[in-house]
Amino acid sequence: MDKVKFELEIPIHASPNMLYQYISSPSNLQEWFADKVNSRGKMFTFAWDGVEEKAELIIKKSDERIRFKWIESKNDESYFEIKIQVDALTKDVSLIVTDFADDEDEVEESKQLWENQIDELKHTIGA
Repeated sequence: MDKVKFELEIPIHASPNMLYQYISSPSNLQEWFADKVNSRGKMFTFAWDGVEEKAELIIKKSDERIRFKWIESKNDESYFEIKIQVDALTKDVSLIVTDFADDEDEVEESKQLWENQIDELKHTIGA
C-alpha cells in the first residue's frame, strides 16, 4: 500500500540560520520535536513517551533543509523533510514540512501533529 504524501507550509518569524540549528541538531530537536533525540553519524533515534523510532539522515543542507528516512519504512519512498523557505521579496520565512501518512484518512491528523510540533518550536525560540 502506497503512503500518502502531504506538504504543509507554516510561516515562522525567525532567522533561517537559527531555524536550521533547531531542525538539525539532536539537542535542539529534543527541545520541540521529540522527548529524546540521539544521533550516531547519520542514524538518529527519536523517543516519544518511551517509544523509540530510528531514522537515517539522508539530506542535510546548511541553513536550508533536513530530510530523514524512518528505518521501519525503508521499503517505500516515504521520508520526512523540514525545509526553510525565504520569500525573495518580503524576506518572510516559512517552514515547509513534507511527510507521508499511511493512508488518506490519516493526512489531517498527521498535519495537526506537525502543526502542534511547529507551535512548540515557535514557543521554544520565541517566534
